[in-house]
Amino acid sequence: MSIFSRRPFRDDPNGDDDDLTEHDNDGEPHWLSRRTAAWATLAVLAVVVAFGCWLGFKAQAAKASLEEARHSAQQAKDALLQGKPSDASRFAADAQFHAQAARDTTHSLSWSIASSVPWLGSPFETSQQIADVVLGLATKVLKPAADAGATVAPDQLLANGRLDVQALRKEEPVLTKLATDAESLDVQAKSISDPAYLSVIGEARTQVQNQTANIAALLRNTSLAARVAPSMLGADGPRTYFMGFQTNAEARGTGGLLGGWGILRFDNGKATVDTLGPNTTFGKAFSPLDLGPEFAQQYGFTNPTIDIRNSNQSSHFPYAAQIWKSMWAQESGQNVDGVIAIDPVALSYLLEATGPVTMPDGETITKDNVIELTESTIYTRFPDDQAARKQYLQEIATQVVRKITGPVQSPRKLLDALGKAVSERRISVWSSVPADQAVLEQTPLAHIIPDDPAPYAEVIINNLGGNKMDYYLDRQIEYVADGCDGDTRMSTVTVRLTNTVQDVASLPEYVAGKLGFTSKSALDVPRGTMLTSVRLLTTTGTNLISALSNGKRVPAFQEMERGHPSFVVQVSIPPGKSGELTFRLSEPTAPGAARVPVQPLVDAVTPKVAVPQCP
Repeated sequence: MSIFSRRPFRDDPNGDDDDLTEHDNDGEPHWLSRRTAAWATLAVLAVVVAFGCWLGFKAQAAKASLEEARHSAQQAKDALLQGKPSDASRFAADAQFHAQAARDTTHSLSWSIASSVPWLGSPFETSQQIADVVLGLATKVLKPAADAGATVAPDQLLANGRLDVQALRKEEPVLTKLATDAESLDVQAKSISDPAYLSVIGEARTQVQNQTANIAALLRNTSLAARVAPSMLGADGPRTYFMGFQTNAEARGTGGLLGGWGILRFDNGKATVDTLGPNTTFGKAFSPLDLGPEFAQQYGFTNPTIDIRNSNQSSHFPYAAQIWKSMWAQESGQNVDGVIAIDPVALSYLLEATGPVTMPDGETITKDNVIELTESTIYTRFPDDQAARKQYLQEIATQVVRKITGPVQSPRKLLDALGKAVSERRISVWSSVPADQAVLEQTPLAHIIPDDPAPYAEVIINNLGGNKMDYYLDRQIEYVADGCDGDTRMSTVTVRLTNTVQDVASLPEYVAGKLGFTSKSALDVPRGTMLTSVRLLTTTGTNLISALSNGKRVPAFQEMERGHPSFVVQVSIPPGKSGELTFRLSEPTAPGAARVPVQPLVDAVTPKVAVPQCP
């Protein structure tokens, strides 16, 4: 047996074979071909390794430049807010320099080659997009804002209780241009691709997106303020507003029952308040206000335009505002220029910014106690004396309003507190001037039900018991939907309500009773039970498949409001108990992001939303 491979047969008459080396077809020795291939492979590997090391070095340089650019951009924004345009210009120039360096690196030929490789090039492509956005932010927004000296600094705009409406109006064209450019960059930032790997690039993507969104929101809000605030705050002559204080311990569509009111006046940016009073002011026989057949069909049976207690069942604030304006005009003969609503939670934010207030008897009202005092303690302090209770609430409102309309130590903190309250829909504004109202409706201040077809789910609580049990209400809201295939899709809105009250026996009848029901219609439920109307406003064109209460099918009243189908279920929730409502729906696969506005009650709610955005 041979252990050698057979050699090719050669026709050699002498039987000699002096060539013991194998050759390939070209006559080259096989060992030499293998050695050449090995060296070629090593050379390619060396090039790849060198290229990778070089890219790694460049990546570190790009990362450092981007971090410097983002940091300088943040410093530029802070300097603008502090009214330091020279510092803002310097920081913006630094941001521009570092962002340009990052862009030059990430758009080099070698980087572009790397970014074009499927999957492996994903982080490189993301880095290119990040560099483009940061450079645009520095060049198109922050540097022009600083160079123009755009007035966005709270300390410059608000001083000694007066907003400089003339300066704000002067800056409006510049602010509008900056806001438009910032919005465009925000859209660009949102489209930055998520890298397939390298979490550090993903984190940088998120940071840039958040920074861009923050700056865009700042400029958008400032631009809108520059468009509407001067006229609304008296730049062209005094303006007068009816201001309603909502008690959201008794839920209504816009937040809570109108518990008190005041007249707020603005003259060239300076605010004053007078004529504060309780809701019992509105006790005369009012002439009704026509808000259209749809409103009358849904709410007319409660006489909302002549009964102040039922005036704000709809969450569409312009309805309540027009009713309050009408009632005040009939009560006083005064036609106000608009209406403002605020609640105790918003007051707590404002007190956090301005510091506490002191009542005439020496009691201190702070950010920490104002909600409990006005929504709970006051009813046990004055269980039977309504006049004393309303007077106490009126005095709190007076002191807080005086505090925020006078000189404040930190205008920026005050404006931040106002912004937080507005974002939670705890401050609502309506103007009787159509042009001003059109601008307001581009902001959360308007508190409107939109009339467009994008996905929508709004849960609205109205207290049916005439009590103050909604101070103890805890809500959870979930909106989920199928994908975008087909013209319609199935969706589900789940509402979980919990009555968290612990000691019902200690609560006065005014809080835990059933004052909203007559003796003939009173329900046989335990004291402290929440008697609640739950209204779900849905996407235009939605059909209700079923409504379930704790898993059992229940009837739902169906109406329409501003083009949105409305489904209403009435529930009772005993003390310490929970209930769950499930609305199963068939809705159009409409384009746009899903919206789930939250009714401003005492509890804080973050809805769970799992609704695909259809193109």
